[in-house]
This record gives sequence, structure tokens and C-alpha cells, in this order.
Amino acid sequence: MARARGVRLLALESVDSTNAEARRLIETGERGPLWVVAARQTGGRGRLGRQWVSPPGNLHASFILGDFGASDIAPQLGFVAGVAALRALREATGEVGRFALKWPNDLLLEGAKLGGILLENVSAPTGDARAPVASVAIIGIGVNCAEAPKNLPFEANALTSVGPNAPGAATVFSHLSDAIVEALDLWRGGEGFAQIREAWLDHAAYLGAHIRVELPRETVEGRFATIDAAGRLILATHSGERVVEAGDVSLGPRRIAAGGAA
Repeated sequence: MARARGVRLLALESVDSTNAEARRLIETGERGPLWVVAARQTGGRGRLGRQWVSPPGNLHASFILGDFGASDIAPQLGFVAGVAALRALREATGEVGRFALKWPNDLLLEGAKLGGILLENVSAPTGDARAPVASVAIIGIGVNCAEAPKNLPFEANALTSVGPNAPGAATVFSHLSDAIVEALDLWRGGEGFAQIREAWLDHAAYLGAHIRVELPRETVEGRFATIDAAGRLILATHSGERVVEAGDVSLGPRRIAAGGAA
């Protein structure tokens, strides 16, 4: 399906980061739709500039998408990608209930981090004096197919844990490439975000549970009520509803140790 819709593929043996390569391509005029896939990354990145460990055998891919609409709807593409990635994982493995989506951009397998999504928006010249700049999105997706990184501050998992017939990165990517086209069709440049939001919530981790959200200057706690029409997390707290634009989510209340905070 993806190829028939004009989606192209650039397959690399090694690169610093597929998102960085996508950005370089955009700077030279690329507008997509194009996948940049690498067997190995030497400088992979996650959210907030964090290192993304990239062992060989895992999926490292970035999708370049231009002409998607105004820049203010670009954040919705993270949820589009999440819905597509979850569908691809379920189709590739035949497993239904073991995968979940963690707000805002993590993929979970049995509660442990399986992968992540890094969304970037690049302003690119158009050559049109009436609208000189356009938004081009980079949707980076990493999945632990062969190996889960070790020595992380959180639990990680890999597809190999589903059994001896676990799919490799190429199989997952094949499903993902078609799934993202289907999810974009549902999204329709933002007109169908309500359907994307509903599909995302159907597979949301911790929905209805007590969670913690680490913000730059504070930690807030409450019940994960929903995500709103802009994709923001809605937290029901003792002092009322709290809207969270971005943060790191973990399950359960903060533990207080004797003598101070844990």
C-alpha cells in the first residue's frame, strides 16, 4: 500500500540518527513522503535530547512528511504515529493485548518500554512569496526488536520476549509503513483527530490509574482521566483538573521514605 501511495524508502547501513539524516535531506529539498531506515545508529536521540541506545537488529526509522497542514497541528502526528505503530506491532506479532501506548510517545510491551516516537517539525522554504515557509514533519520511530537496552532507569523490553517466532525489524517496518498511511488517511490533516484520539485511548497505558507526571519544576499526581482534543494529558487531582502539555509519566503515587522523599 505505502509504495502504491508514493512512499519512498532510503535504507542505510549506518547513520548517526535517522531523524538527523531526515533533517539534512529536508534542508536539501526533500519533502517526502520518505522513510529513512538504518540498520545501525551511532547517535540516536530520544525526547529532550536524551540518548537513544540503538543495538543492531532493532528498528530505527524516520518518516518525512510534508504538506500535512499548518504547523499548529503537527503535535497530533505523534498520536497518529502511535496508533500506526501499535497496529503494526499487533499485526506483525499476532498478539492483541500485550502492547500499549504510554503518553505522550512510548510503546509498551507488557508494561515495559518497547519503543518510542520522536516528532520534530522543520520549517522549510517553499519558494512561494505568498507562503514562504512550510512545515515538514519528521516522525522518528524506534522499536526494540532484537534487544532491549540495559542499565536504564526504567524497565525495557524487546519483541524477542513474545517467543521464538518474534518478528524482526524488517517485518515490523513492512507493517508500519502501511499502517502509517492508513492512520494518516484516518487523520486527514487534523479533520479526523477525534478518531485518532479514540483509537489511541483504546490502547492507552494507565488510563484511569493514579500516575505521577514529572514536569520541569514539579511533580504532579492524580488520576489519568483522558487526553483532550489537542492531545494534552488531563489529570484529575485533589485540587481539580490539571492539563499537562508535556512530561514524563510513571505509575503510582510517589513513595515517601522515612526521613524524607524517596
